[in-house]
Amino acid sequence: MHNYVVLLRGVNVGGKNLLPMKSLKECLEKAGYLNVQTYIQSGNVVLDADRDPADELGPLIEKVFGFEPDVMVISKARFNAALANNPFDAPGNTVHFYFCRTAPQLDQARLEALRAESERTALDGDVFYLHAPDGIGRSKLVSRMESCLGVSATGRNLNTVSKIQRMLGT
Repeated sequence: MHNYVVLLRGVNVGGKNLLPMKSLKECLEKAGYLNVQTYIQSGNVVLDADRDPADELGPLIEKVFGFEPDVMVISKARFNAALANNPFDAPGNTVHFYFCRTAPQLDQARLEALRAESERTALDGDVFYLHAPDGIGRSKLVSRMESCLGVSATGRNLNTVSKIQRMLGT
């Protein structure tokens, strides 16, 4: 049995792709996943499985809820490494992790053109880190993140990543 973190992208945003976490938990348990836990409404799930659920979850959610979100499945070891390798010692709401489907093909020139003077970035394998001390609400970089990364990614702040790690029991 292996522990996985599942990050769903674009659920419960602006009244679209509604996915109640309680219903999602029940759905995943019916599908045979164990120790299913969810955290907040933005699609954060921790579960145990004897197989990698990456290819199963999107179609399962579509069958039950009527839409297929982008699903990022991360092993416990990979998730813990991402947290351990965070290069920024800053408040949890200002540090953001972008978990990428594959290693980014970073467009450095585009990134620099969009990055605010106060923002700092780092890349470690398939995790892109952003320190945005002024917030991400008006960040030009955040709104165009995938065009800089060149791959699909989903972001979570350090507070959320830390909570998910505690849910993993590490």
